[in-house]
Amino acid sequence: MKHLVTGGSGFLGNLIAKRLLQRGEDVKILDIWEDASRPGEIEFIHCDIRDRAGVAKAMRNIDVVHHNVALVPLTKSGKKFWEVNVDGSRIAAEEARKASVKVFVHMSSSSLFGAPESCPITDRSPVKPIEVYGRAKLAGELAVKKVFEKGDAPLIVIRPRTILGESRLGIFQILFEWISEGKNVYVIGNGNVKFQFVHAHDLMDAYMLALDQGKPGVYNVGTDRFGTMREGLENLIQYADSQSKVKSLPTWLTIRSLRLLDIVGLSPLAPWHYLTYHKAFYFDLEPLLRLGWKPKYSNDEMFRECYDWFKKNYDRLDAEKLGSPHRRPVKEKILKILKKLS
Repeated sequence: MKHLVTGGSGFLGNLIAKRLLQRGEDVKILDIWEDASRPGEIEFIHCDIRDRAGVAKAMRNIDVVHHNVALVPLTKSGKKFWEVNVDGSRIAAEEARKASVKVFVHMSSSSLFGAPESCPITDRSPVKPIEVYGRAKLAGELAVKKVFEKGDAPLIVIRPRTILGESRLGIFQILFEWISEGKNVYVIGNGNVKFQFVHAHDLMDAYMLALDQGKPGVYNVGTDRFGTMREGLENLIQYADSQSKVKSLPTWLTIRSLRLLDIVGLSPLAPWHYLTYHKAFYFDLEPLLRLGWKPKYSNDEMFRECYDWFKKNYDRLDAEKLGSPHRRPVKEKILKILKKLS
């Protein structure tokens, strides 16, 4: 089978491409930057997802398209979220359909659910994105569904919870750095809300299971072993043998302040972070479990693995400044002041 992974140099696209290669598949990736660690057996196509002609050319003779191109919340891309996450997704889907691909897999997001009013989130839960990134991801998912609504090829949609795993940095770099230095870390509100993550390898297992079954549908993916946000941070602090403590910040005042700091460009956090991380957020996994999938990692195990990798690799990563926002350190901006006071 011939596979095309759009966004194949990013965190998830990279994992998908390598997993497919391990299975003996013929893999190409399409991206606007080339990852130096790309195996030579994987062909790289330099192309912007908005370049319809380039995308159409890349789709020729492809059996399965794995669409992962997306601007992530950390980029704070404004109108470009729509250009890339919506228009780009539509172009990928339309050109894949014209090329008569056998399967289209679309990487969506849990941001579609905004700040959920009740959990667990099921297939019947309402989608209510509350910020620009989530609205664009929802519109992108709907655009892809519309293209494939006639059922010409199976459409598989993956909605992961917040992903952890080796080389995953982004805003977690700030958390790990503060804990390693014994600085206090903060939660919005009391932090006593159940919060689910997913390990990248567990996500890949669910992804490949859905792909192998060729069963169209929407798959919500997260771990089955998780506690509250506060518990997760406290357990990580204990594991790191750190002097850090988890401190609470008042919900209303903190969100209002972070929104203002975000507007003036002084906060590294995106609206998706500060508008949702104080709310309970977890998926009902029963549909996936019935298919035979079982996650291997708990929240605590994910945090420990990521923290160890961060400690071992941070100096090198800071020097390399990788192209993917989820694979490089983040500037602390105004949080430097809070860190000094911690």
